[in-house]
Amino acid sequence: MSVKAGDPIPEWLMESVRPERMRTMAAILRDPNPVHWDRSSCDALGYGKRTINQGPLGLSYMVNMLHAWAGPGSIKRLVMTFPKVVLDEDRIHARGTITAVREEDGVRLADCDIWLEREPGDRPLVGTATVVLPA
Repeated sequence: MSVKAGDPIPEWLMESVRPERMRTMAAILRDPNPVHWDRSSCDALGYGKRTINQGPLGLSYMVNMLHAWAGPGSIKRLVMTFPKVVLDEDRIHARGTITAVREEDGVRLADCDIWLEREPGDRPLVGTATVVLPA
C-alpha cells in the first residue's frame, strides 16, 4: 500500500444511526442510562426527542473505517475523545487523514487523525490511530 502524510483515509458512512441498535447495545452492555433508549430523558436534557448513541458504537464506526482501509487486525493504537453526542437518525461519516508514515521494528505504520463528522466542521468524536500498513 502506497500512502504518505496528508493522504485521506477512505471514509466509512453510517447512513442513519438507528435507535434499535442503541437499545440492543444498552442491553448487551447492561447500561442502565435511559439516554440510550428513552426519548423523554434526552428531551429533558435539551437534545429533543432523539436518543444518544453509546460511545462504543461511535468508536466502532471508526474501527470499521480503519479495517476497511488497512484490514482487520491493523489497528495498533486508538485514542478517542467524545466532545459531542451522536444522536439517533444522524448521518455519520468516519473520516481520517494520515499524519505520518514510519517504520518500527520492520513494520510500516501510519499515524492518523480520525473523526466522526455529522456535517462539515461538526465532529462529535475525534482521535488518533496508529495502523499497521499492509505489505
